[in-house]
Amino acid sequence: MRRKNRRFSTFSLSFLDIMSCGFGAVALIFLIIKHGSDHEIEVETEDLSAEVNLLQEEVEFGEEHLVQARNTLDIVSDELVDAQGLARRILEQIQDVKGNIAEIDSVDEQEDIKRLQDKLKKLKQAKKNLEEENKKLGNNVRKYVGDGDRQYLTGLRLGGNRILILLDASASMLGDELIKVIRARNMSSRVKRQTEKWRRAINTVSWLTAQLPPDSQYQIYTFNTSFRAVIAGTEDRWLNVDDRDQLDKAIKGLDEVVPEHGTSLERVFNAIHAMKSLPDNIILITDGLPTQGMKPPRGATVSGRERRNLFKRAVKVLPRNVPVNIILTPMEGDPFAASEFWKLAMQTQGSFLAPSRDWP
Repeated sequence: MRRKNRRFSTFSLSFLDIMSCGFGAVALIFLIIKHGSDHEIEVETEDLSAEVNLLQEEVEFGEEHLVQARNTLDIVSDELVDAQGLARRILEQIQDVKGNIAEIDSVDEQEDIKRLQDKLKKLKQAKKNLEEENKKLGNNVRKYVGDGDRQYLTGLRLGGNRILILLDASASMLGDELIKVIRARNMSSRVKRQTEKWRRAINTVSWLTAQLPPDSQYQIYTFNTSFRAVIAGTEDRWLNVDDRDQLDKAIKGLDEVVPEHGTSLERVFNAIHAMKSLPDNIILITDGLPTQGMKPPRGATVSGRERRNLFKRAVKVLPRNVPVNIILTPMEGDPFAASEFWKLAMQTQGSFLAPSRDWP
């Protein structure tokens, strides 16, 4: 059979299918593009909003600190004005002072020069007087002139960095004889201080201090049944020899001491250990062996043997390797004193002196 010829039509089913697919594709593309654009716009809008907020905060922060900066600037400006005013006043005062100085210099210059020249002459004369006095004193820190301006030659060793002078101030220092001691013991304190033997002991201390090395230290104790420093309150320290005013004060302090009571060497020897630094030279001025130790004697009298025992017990508490120089003014009725004190001086490598009544 012969096939029948089909007629072609633009609106056939296949054509419509193709067109529908094409329109669907176009619609799909449009939807995709439209959706993506909205998302990008939304994201970009959020970023811009955050940046705007940040910039706004920075602007507010800047405005706040700008106000503070302006306030600070105002304060600094006020201080600057005050400082400039103060500087101006100071400059004016300086100019005024310079003017006054110029006036003073112009008016009183000659008088000032003359006054300074006179002062210089006085200082030169004072220096000359001091040099002459030093020549007379020699190496002595104090001046001591004996009867007839004699030269005192002794074997006493007065050297050392720390020199301790112990002066016996017991009642026996009132006289060389027992009857004189008993008589003076019942007199007034003024009379006791002026007895010949006691004044001789004070002069001995005065002479000793005049011979001390200028760069050394010293201390002066008076003792009887107790002890004390001549300058009250200095018992535990050393004094400087080059302080002449203090040294003179110490010697004058001896004039107020009244010889009385018994003698305890053990107590004053024990006191040496309480000093901050031990002495390296001891000078002991006494007239006999001790009459008691750390405690008063039981009886009214002390025998010669007991006094020797008290002396030996006192010597045991002395610091070792310290020379003890003895100046003994003998008292009658104490025959063992000279030998015992001489032994002490020899054992400690010190010196022993029993001076005449007119020494120093």
